[in-house]
Amino acid sequence: MRLGLDVGGTHTDAVIIDTSGIVCSVKVPTDHGNLLSSVMSALNSVLDAAPTPVSAVHLSTTLTTNALLEGKTEPVGVLVSSGPGIHPLHHRIGDAFFVVDGAMDHRGAEVLPLDAAQLGHAANACKERGIRSFAVVGKFSPRNTMHEKLMAAALAGQADFVTSGHMLGGRLNFPRRITTAYFNAAVWRTYNSFADAVEEGLRKLGIQPDLAILKADGGTMPLAASRSLPVQSILSGPAASIMGITALCDVQGDAVLLDIGGTSTDIAVVAGGTPLLAPGGIGFNGRQTLVRAMVSSSLAVGGDSVLRASAGGVSVGPDRCGPCMALGGSVPTLMDACNYCGLSHVGSLEASRSGMEALARLSHRDVADVAREAVSRAVAAIKSAVDALVVAVNEKPVYTVREMLHPERIAPKKIYAVGGPAHALSDALSSAFGPNVVVPRQHAVANAIGAAIARPTCGLELYADTERGVKLIPHLSLSAKVDRSYALEHAKEDARRGLLSLVAAESPTDIELVEASSFNMIQGGRLAGKTIRVQCQIRPGIEESYLPAFRRES
Repeated sequence: MRLGLDVGGTHTDAVIIDTSGIVCSVKVPTDHGNLLSSVMSALNSVLDAAPTPVSAVHLSTTLTTNALLEGKTEPVGVLVSSGPGIHPLHHRIGDAFFVVDGAMDHRGAEVLPLDAAQLGHAANACKERGIRSFAVVGKFSPRNTMHEKLMAAALAGQADFVTSGHMLGGRLNFPRRITTAYFNAAVWRTYNSFADAVEEGLRKLGIQPDLAILKADGGTMPLAASRSLPVQSILSGPAASIMGITALCDVQGDAVLLDIGGTSTDIAVVAGGTPLLAPGGIGFNGRQTLVRAMVSSSLAVGGDSVLRASAGGVSVGPDRCGPCMALGGSVPTLMDACNYCGLSHVGSLEASRSGMEALARLSHRDVADVAREAVSRAVAAIKSAVDALVVAVNEKPVYTVREMLHPERIAPKKIYAVGGPAHALSDALSSAFGPNVVVPRQHAVANAIGAAIARPTCGLELYADTERGVKLIPHLSLSAKVDRSYALEHAKEDARRGLLSLVAAESPTDIELVEASSFNMIQGGRLAGKTIRVQCQIRPGIEESYLPAFRRES
């Protein structure tokens, strides 16, 4: 049996599944001031109803996504060094961005030592501001980590956490590396509070299942490993909704997937029944990252989005100030408008009515008009975001998760919607998109289902240096000699074989290459050798044995 736990900005959902379908499920409010309480409440409810112990807990969360969307992250000190070329200030991010003179060349050789005075000034400036989380990035750090290690060492006495750019992968892309390192540091504390709550909750219950977090590409990684790479979770929620919809619905052809939560709406596109993947890295908050992810976008509109009304119209969000008034909140939200319009029956209908009437009085408008306009504005914003994502996908071919180039134009025929408010908004969505809007029966806990049903994945990295004559696979504690003829194709095959020795993959085709690069090392005008890097993992997917039961339930 598996437990799927989705900690969202508004609700925490938990499901226990086996091959017969959902054994039990629960939805509880997320208490941001006490995540442990929310997690414990959800875990206690479902585990009490489980007939046998769970063997694995798979997690997903929108906490880090929402924190970045709402600008509710902690300040980050960003220290970069680059040398000649595009000045790093062109890629400035955050309010504490410092350039430290120093440079490596493209081969990893130091051409300019770090300026110790500038490094000390940057560290002191961050200390004066009370900054405790940092990102340090060198332009060619995957080739030589020395400068990043020196910058991190200079911050050691004042930092709770430092993201070093070379931790994020071996592919060179300085602007993406800066952004990704910044995001990683910005969400570190939020993410680890979530991880602490989950682990503490399971300890209190006396169980020790395998713990994994759903990554943005639909695969999983061990929770312990994710603590230093929380940026991998920034689109964990959208990945969970994609996996959940795929589990609950037999998605065919081109389609749009919507997860309408309390805080935000996540949007994804399917081509030929298969989710699209951005293998080079997803864009987020208007910036490109190194996070390998299924293609999606997030809109700060959800059931708890605050409503504001004036003579000029109604606005929905982008902020959230707690739950809807029907559930004890202090300001009217989109869900209160749905209650007023008779589209939903959540909590106290009288509280929703009172809130909407007060909002209408402030704007000197009819309350029914305000409520209807709120629903219309929310759906119009979702429709606009969907159209923008489809246009973006059609302008730039991307890969499906099966790694097939999809050059045809995508023309979605169906909309699949999940999340708490999905049923309430289904008629309005049909009016905006057409009649082919599908809301599966288990729409309210689809994210937790997606996390639970995801196939566990693991990966490994292989490094080779033919000049030194060495090959390393850290996951296998393997160090071996290679000669100068060792090439990228040899490394790919060795990595595949190494991963197969770790897991019981159904076939070699279950293994995908995440990254493969070979770099010539030149000395004295002659080829001295190659540095080779290969990263592979078990291909993300769904455990097929669960699908028949879920399709019957939907």
